[in-house]
Amino acid sequence: MKRKDINFYRPWLHSHTLESVWLLRYTFAMTFRCLLLLAAASAALAGEWISLFDGKSFNGWIDPAKLSPPGDSWEIADGCIKARSHPKMREDLVSRESFTDFELEFEWRVLAKANSGVKYRIQDFAVLTKANKPPNLPKFERWVDHVLNNKLSDRKKLAPGDDSQIYSVGFEYQVIDDGGHADARRGGLYQAGSLYSMVGPAKPAAKPVGEFNQARIVVRGNRAEHWLNGVKVVDTALDVPAVKETLAKRWGTESPVYRLLTEAPKRNCPISLQNHNDETWFRNIRIRRL
Repeated sequence: MKRKDINFYRPWLHSHTLESVWLLRYTFAMTFRCLLLLAAASAALAGEWISLFDGKSFNGWIDPAKLSPPGDSWEIADGCIKARSHPKMREDLVSRESFTDFELEFEWRVLAKANSGVKYRIQDFAVLTKANKPPNLPKFERWVDHVLNNKLSDRKKLAPGDDSQIYSVGFEYQVIDDGGHADARRGGLYQAGSLYSMVGPAKPAAKPVGEFNQARIVVRGNRAEHWLNGVKVVDTALDVPAVKETLAKRWGTESPVYRLLTEAPKRNCPISLQNHNDETWFRNIRIRRL
């Protein structure tokens, strides 16, 4: 190519070079901005604390009193979510949102001889009534099996005031009076902070009955940690042989509950506060996704 030909194309080359540089800079700037926004959104999604109790309402929870038929297991009292003693329709208070991996913090208090809990990775609910209880059933567990196997769990079929219980099939952080309740006196598997009936606490950490305890549950993948008053009392995988053995001992390997908890097909699940017929107080409840 002759020099004059190069001179002819030089303005065109110069303008297109400038345009290419501008496009590269713009693309880089926009890409960097998008990455920053994605990082911020991911951090917020993973780490932002969500309050599950504002001290005065059931916002964040499915209020049983507003269901049909209305339930009577829960109330707001003294700035706490309170489980009522011996309601006609005993049921857990279930969160509106579901969570896969999470960190949950809460405070709890029980009176003498009281029992409760917090459940997570909930797989199903069994609606237990006098009408669906077969005669001469030897154990509570067989009643739950019967209801689940025969798909008899329909809360809407209950009549107002029916004497009933809605059992949540999930893993449970035990809330209990260690010194006064007969269940806790059976041993560590049933004491405060335990993975109920599966893994006992590493050491006792509950405060004297009547005082508030600080609790934390951390679930990542198939691993769970239970904390009580700053002490890690449980650190276990949910599918270890010891857990399966205790489930088999309580429920039997043919039980739908055994299958649901050993396989845990649902990972994105609500959490629930348990009504175990005893007055229990919960406050300062918050959760974040991990």
